[in-house]
Amino acid sequence: MDLLKIVFGEGHDLNILQMTSRGVVIFISALILIRISGRRSFGIKTPLDNIIVVLLGAVLSRAVVGASPFIPTEITCLVIVCIHRSISWCISNSKPFGKFIEGDKILLFKDGEFIKQNMKKALVCEEDLMQGVRKSALTDDMSKIMAVYMERNGEISALKKEV
Repeated sequence: MDLLKIVFGEGHDLNILQMTSRGVVIFISALILIRISGRRSFGIKTPLDNIIVVLLGAVLSRAVVGASPFIPTEITCLVIVCIHRSISWCISNSKPFGKFIEGDKILLFKDGEFIKQNMKKALVCEEDLMQGVRKSALTDDMSKIMAVYMERNGEISALKKEV
C-alpha cells in the first residue's frame, strides 16, 4: 500500500513521478475505454460522438492531476463509455431513434436554387455552403451540382449531376 502511495500519490500535491505514473495508467485506460466505446467515437463525429471525447478528456484529466479520486474517476469513464456504446447500438438498430438523437440531413440546395429557409435552419450562409461544395465535389460551379445537404454530423456534402 505504501508503494502505491509513493508511485501514484494521493490528493492534489503530486510530484513528477506520481503525475507521470498516473498519466501512463490513464493513457492505457483511455485506449481501453476507446476500444470499448468503438471506432465510431472518433470516426463519425456527430454531437453524440463529440460528447464522449470531451467528457473522457475532462474526467480522465482529473485523475491525472489528482483533482478527483482515481478509481471512481475510472469507473465513471467506463459508465460514460457504456452509455455511449448503448446509444450508438440503438442508433444503428433504430432509424427513428437515430433521427431523434442525431437529427436528419437538411437539403440546402436543389435544382439550381439555394433553399434559404433550410439554410437559416442549418445556420449556414452561401459561402459556408460553397466551401462544403468545393471540398466535397471539388468544384464551385453550381450548374454541375444536383443537391447539397448538411449531414447529421454537420458536414456539407454535394451530389454532382449525372453526366
